[in-house]
Amino acid sequence: MTRSTPRLFARRSWAETRRIGDILRRETVGGVLLLVGAGVALLWANSPWRDAYTALAELRVGPAALHLDLSLATWAADGLLAIFFFVAGLELKREFVAGDLRSPSRALLPVAAAVGGMIAPAIIYAAINLGGEGLAGWAIPTATDIAFALSVLALIGSSLPDALRTFLLTLAVVDDLLAITIIAFFYTDSLEIVPLLLALLPLAAFTLLVQRRVRSWWLLLPLAFLTWALVHESGVHATVAGVLMGFAVPVIRRREGPGPGLAEHFEHRWRPLSAGVAVPVFAFFASGVTVVGGGLSAAFADPITLGIVAGLVVGKVVGITGATWLVQRITRAELSEDLAWSDVFGLSLLAGIGFTVSLLIGELAFGTGSAADDHVKIGVLTASLLAALLATVVLRYRNRTYRRIHELERIDRDHDDVPDVYEEEELDDGR
Repeated sequence: MTRSTPRLFARRSWAETRRIGDILRRETVGGVLLLVGAGVALLWANSPWRDAYTALAELRVGPAALHLDLSLATWAADGLLAIFFFVAGLELKREFVAGDLRSPSRALLPVAAAVGGMIAPAIIYAAINLGGEGLAGWAIPTATDIAFALSVLALIGSSLPDALRTFLLTLAVVDDLLAITIIAFFYTDSLEIVPLLLALLPLAAFTLLVQRRVRSWWLLLPLAFLTWALVHESGVHATVAGVLMGFAVPVIRRREGPGPGLAEHFEHRWRPLSAGVAVPVFAFFASGVTVVGGGLSAAFADPITLGIVAGLVVGKVVGITGATWLVQRITRAELSEDLAWSDVFGLSLLAGIGFTVSLLIGELAFGTGSAADDHVKIGVLTASLLAALLATVVLRYRNRTYRRIHELERIDRDHDDVPDVYEEEELDDGR
């Protein structure tokens, strides 16, 4: 085989690998907090004090004159998650401008895997719910929760190779883009044109300022809030505003010199708030479902729950593994010699951990607090735990191989703080 043969799960540069590693570590901490928030909500909702949990979630705060007297649960879903999607927008733009997705050959695999990981779960869910009211939730099992998945990796303690970790993150980035598109086009019940058009004004002002590299919070935050409020008023889910503002931030520095670009600067500032506050608080308000008193048996008699479990656990594996295999068959790309198909299988199981966006789509499809929404929560929680357990079994089986690859990737004989394997690949690329 020649050097020019494209490799599936290829390594990035050492600088990019370190940047991805920093993101993964922060996401892992956020995933642990997510699990804590969800666990507290489940315990509280199934305790004698469950009415207090419901009252807290339904407590309304905000100015009624601006139509923003929303419940705390709605503020978490529409407001705090806008921060999560803003960070996702920053990461998406960076990948398309300066990351692997700027190269069609490198972007082909994660894009194909993410699309396959969306189509297969949706088809399985739709087949189980065909002809029923549950069909409206077809998009619920299409999402992957990267923070939850990375938390599982941290708990496993596996020396997962950098290439596979990077692929999981890139796949999740594309998955986020698909989820945002689905929410915007398929889960907007009514559209108010005037507020939507008015939202373009503060968005344009925000874009102009960030393009001029303005970082003043007292200018940017009011424009961001006004954009969010108008998008919320328009009927489009307000998290879309977060993505649009993330896309507006420039990635490349205007002048040569050290230091991060504005997108990286904002991501560094806002990712801790997203992973450490926004997502865990949303998980707290979205996971409080009562399973005692027959709630669990009723949920598993519902095709909605069965469709979600089958879609996330089976559909993700079929879609991601199948798309990866198909790309290898119809292109010249080959799986990296360090990896086996069991690695792809384990990664696709990890992608079956759906939580944040899956719960959000469930609320949009069936309405917060409805019986169907409760069954969505049970289905998402069950599928995520089952996918995590199965992925743990597969990845622990591969742990010895992972450790060997991890050690090889960290050899630095010349002590220049850049592992030798990355320097060798840079020399090969320059030939």
